[in-house]
Amino acid sequence: MRIAAFACLLAAPLAFGLLPGAATAQPLRTAVDGTFAPHAFPKLDGGVQGFNVDLFTEIAKRLGRPITIDSASFSGLVPALNAGRYDFLAAPVTVTAERAENMLFTEGYLYTAFQFGIRKGTAPITSMDDLRGKTIALNKGSAYDAWAQANAAKFGFTAQTFESQPDAVQAVLAGRAYATLGGNTVIRYAATRTPNFVPDFTIRETRAHWGAPFRKDNVALRNAVEDVLECMKKDGSVAALSEKWFGVKPGADDAENVAFPGYGVPGLSGYDATPHEPRCG
Repeated sequence: MRIAAFACLLAAPLAFGLLPGAATAQPLRTAVDGTFAPHAFPKLDGGVQGFNVDLFTEIAKRLGRPITIDSASFSGLVPALNAGRYDFLAAPVTVTAERAENMLFTEGYLYTAFQFGIRKGTAPITSMDDLRGKTIALNKGSAYDAWAQANAAKFGFTAQTFESQPDAVQAVLAGRAYATLGGNTVIRYAATRTPNFVPDFTIRETRAHWGAPFRKDNVALRNAVEDVLECMKKDGSVAALSEKWFGVKPGADDAENVAFPGYGVPGLSGYDATPHEPRCG
């Protein structure tokens, strides 16, 4: 699937740090995993929708650029970026030290973290000690399943796997499991769609930036996109999109509201600590 969002050139394009030659309005080429709700997933009338689609369509609009967003398998996105098919990836990509050695990232626009979801009315989880003697439902083969298998003995819970995350949620609602563990945005989105299911305890030690990756030689475009991203954080646009798609208002210290110093993710390869102040229109 492909969607194309076309935006008129801004009257004062330099206010958003446009690259030289941007007035030619060459489309930004990017892609998402179109099966990863609520970040990107199919629309009934064709194309894709979701938080990341809205976020990067707006960024392109503020840059005065059209944008084309492909929907493809996540496993093929990074190779396609490196081959020059895309200018950057709109799919959420966890910024790790290994990835930062090979790609150039914007600062995080969201934090990704492991979060539990429980049935409404169940005693909330206040610490990992509360898991002792409980059953945790997991999507088989996921990163959350791997974490649970590695930590079940340490925290004294039983890990029970299911074929999908929705199946794990249903196990919680049916009382077959105390909680399910998944990505924070997926857990929050499930809560907006599933009565009696609520987001609960987050494992803060798992928190990491979700950023947009570029090729190492594309510093100017990375910086231009990050300037717009920071402007959207400052005017509340990123937080508003987050609340729309994930059903929870971000906190003041969440990545949706924090313009990090420099360009990129502090402490990782590709980070540029040079102070800057984007000119927001």
